Amino acid sequence: MAARMVSTVLARWALGCAVVTNVIRAMREHPSAVLLLGQVVAILAYPFLDGSTAGRAVLGVLQLLLLLAAVAAVRMTPAFSWAAIIFGGPATIFAVWESVAPNEGWVVLTSAFFHVPFYLFVSYAMIRYLFHDDVVTRDELFATGAAFTVVAWAFAYLYAAIQVIWPGSFGDHRQWFDLLYLSFTTLTSVGLSDIVPVLPHARSVVMIEQIAGVFYVAMVVARLVGLAAARARRV
Repeated sequence: MAARMVSTVLARWALGCAVVTNVIRAMREHPSAVLLLGQVVAILAYPFLDGSTAGRAVLGVLQLLLLLAAVAAVRMTPAFSWAAIIFGGPATIFAVWESVAPNEGWVVLTSAFFHVPFYLFVSYAMIRYLFHDDVVTRDELFATGAAFTVVAWAFAYLYAAIQVIWPGSFGDHRQWFDLLYLSFTTLTSVGLSDIVPVLPHARSVVMIEQIAGVFYVAMVVARLVGLAAARARRV
């Protein structure tokens, strides 16, 4: 009886180790999918953590770590290493600081100063990953969505900075999650947001994001269609 119990426990342990190994292997093979999943989880989790300073801080830091891990896996270059040091490190610190003092103007502004270029650089690195060869892998398909969400995050931080520099840019003072909602509705051009830019500077940036969203979709679709046509000709 004891031997049977031991063998059962060992079998379950081996099965659990095999499952964990397969999950880790899948994460290594599809870093863009992990990043996209992390972004979606952050969107769904933020409303539950909005009243928790610790929750917002942990969510912000984990998101930046996901960005670093994903881009390091798909495109580690000297330029990215410097960007991670110059922008990624301070952005992580201010992600925590901003969760503690979300209404402190200079903290929000400084946080945006580091977050915006870091997110834009990450999106650029992922777009390069999409275009680096003539083969479309499964992870590159996930990268199309991941890069899109990263751009939306960058503009959300940019809107937060605009709101500090020009108060009333979006009517009432908006929380960061409200600005992220505005960013996604603008980037996707669905026009469903009840938050609108009021002052000229805010409207200018919103128009730039609309152009970026349309251009991104056109660029990625043209790339995928072109590769599909080239593959059909080879066959």
